[in-house]
Amino acid sequence: MKNLEANAMGLKFKNPILAASGTFGFGEEFSEIYDLSILGGICSKGLTLNSRSGNKGIRLWETPMGLMNSIGLENPGVDKFIMEELPRMKTYNTIIFANLGGHCEEDYFEGIYKLNDTNVDAVELNISCPNVKSGGMAFGVKSSVAYEIVSRVRKICKKPLMVKLSPNAENIPDMAVACEAAGADAISLINTIQAMAIDIKNKKAVFENVYAGLSGPCVKPIALRMVHEAAKMVNIPICGLGGIMTAIDVIEFIMAGATLVQIGTANFIKPDIAIDIINDLKEFIDNENIKSLEEIRGII
Repeated sequence: MKNLEANAMGLKFKNPILAASGTFGFGEEFSEIYDLSILGGICSKGLTLNSRSGNKGIRLWETPMGLMNSIGLENPGVDKFIMEELPRMKTYNTIIFANLGGHCEEDYFEGIYKLNDTNVDAVELNISCPNVKSGGMAFGVKSSVAYEIVSRVRKICKKPLMVKLSPNAENIPDMAVACEAAGADAISLINTIQAMAIDIKNKKAVFENVYAGLSGPCVKPIALRMVHEAAKMVNIPICGLGGIMTAIDVIEFIMAGATLVQIGTANFIKPDIAIDIINDLKEFIDNENIKSLEEIRGII
């Protein structure tokens, strides 16, 4: 699979296929289904400095061609991840990202300091979390706010740093430029799109928090457009995600400018779907006589 290799952030990926944060846990359940070493990488479940029990009530809700979730960042916290989850993840023989979120700058800083002293390969910084010091506005909405948090994290982070962008940003191209200027080694996009579902029989919102994150095939055209917009503005690698279900979807994201991609909702539908995607991607490249993914990256 040499022709599927991808280089980004100073790391060599055996292929561009990563398991997306929030849809793969820490890989343990999936490792019982297939050999995770075939993946280019795994992004951990979203981590916060301290453990979180997550949201109450309904957490998942299917929609036509999509899935809504309101998990609420349920996770064991950074310390437990380092002690219990990371050692097992490192046995999967693939690139491991720690996805880190926070509700204030101090949360990010302390989490980064802890991850610096581990053998995790890279950090995916989730700036879609609400900044409690800014009235609940996400760090990833305004480019100026994103620049400040990313630049401060960059100064202390010893790991390759990929910043995950929110589709709710005021301006995706500006946000991408700001993150690059702040020192990000790569950006990933998109995170879920804010959405709503209503229970008409009980006359109330399905989710206790009213709004939830929408993912799946229905968001792919939006994600593809945003990746394309960002790719035209930055010189750092882009990891594209949002509704990827097939190798054709992967090719589209790469042609739009992505170096890596993440598989998310598809893991719920077919837990070993990464095998199909990687095999079909190899077949496509062979059939099209493409020697390297670099030949088609960003050609649109």
